[in-house]
Amino acid sequence: MPTAPAEPLSAAETRRYSRHLLLPEVGAAGQLRLKAARVLVVGCGGLGCPVLQYLAAAGVGTLGLLDFDVVDESNLQRQVLYTTADVGRPKALAAAARLGAQNPLVSLVPHQNVLTTANALALLAGYDLVVDCSDNFATRYLVNDACVVLGKPLVYGAIFKFDGQVAVFNYQNGPTYRCLYPAPPAPGEAPSCAEIGVLGVLPGLVGTLQATEVLKIIVGIGDVLSGRLLVIDALGMRFQTLRFAAVSAQQQRTALEADYAAFCGEAPPDALPAPEISAAELRAWQASGQPLQLLDVREPHEHARGHIGGRLVPLGQLAGALGALPADVPTVVHCASGTRSQRAARLLLENGFREVYSLRGGLAEW
Repeated sequence: MPTAPAEPLSAAETRRYSRHLLLPEVGAAGQLRLKAARVLVVGCGGLGCPVLQYLAAAGVGTLGLLDFDVVDESNLQRQVLYTTADVGRPKALAAAARLGAQNPLVSLVPHQNVLTTANALALLAGYDLVVDCSDNFATRYLVNDACVVLGKPLVYGAIFKFDGQVAVFNYQNGPTYRCLYPAPPAPGEAPSCAEIGVLGVLPGLVGTLQATEVLKIIVGIGDVLSGRLLVIDALGMRFQTLRFAAVSAQQQRTALEADYAAFCGEAPPDALPAPEISAAELRAWQASGQPLQLLDVREPHEHARGHIGGRLVPLGQLAGALGALPADVPTVVHCASGTRSQRAARLLLENGFREVYSLRGGLAEW
């Protein structure tokens, strides 16, 4: 962590951070360390929003905002930095504008980048500490490995429906993400929030805990969550701490994987999308009587609430069911919103299916 600058806090900083200054554990010295710190937040979504809000409010001097996505209306249920007027705007820019209005005393650096093996080391090198607020395993492993190569502490958070996790990796020679999770889950085993949903307040709870760990690390106080995984059950309001040990081989990484999407069995963010078909085009096709294979890749409980016919093959089971599906019949894949059907359509095309379409907008459009 950086040392505190020699110059004292300004009058404006003294007024704004007065409640920190009253804490003997923080005081002026701790607030100066916060001012000197450079923190990169990877992902400006559900977790990134509370992390960024609290770190900006606390006076972290430089905040990097890394996100290539734009604000979607479905984000507003949990991504509390954004308003309806922000829909369609790049998240990194919209978040920077809002945070700058909240605290003009901090420096905000938007990075509208897709994080890749080619740019990760250069992007992370300019920061003292990294906060992983991403929502996919390829990014998590990439961020971890880059932090290990560069010797940067990593504050991790993850959410799933009603559950969350928080930990600190690579802190003072402590365990890394790979010490806890050596390999990613198989494709389809860990669906995204877009597929299974998430309680809107959960990322606020988990993100606030991540921000707490960041402040403790920078100021140098408290017992940091290194070598411990905090597991949160929001429905039962239970918190459990699991200890895990360092694995020497995972702490000595000196290079990045060539392709993290391939390593995790995921399509890269810039992968070519599968061809799409609109709801109107699908209806016309069905009415024509032409051959058509319709696949529903949602979960059984979703299918039970309503469907448009076809065969139910949940996305997580699709790879194992390929041999039972005719590859020479034109196929339309659908899900709730079009996200899972894109992944399923790409899987079919990669395995020799000749004509495959994803239903644009899913059942929401239908």
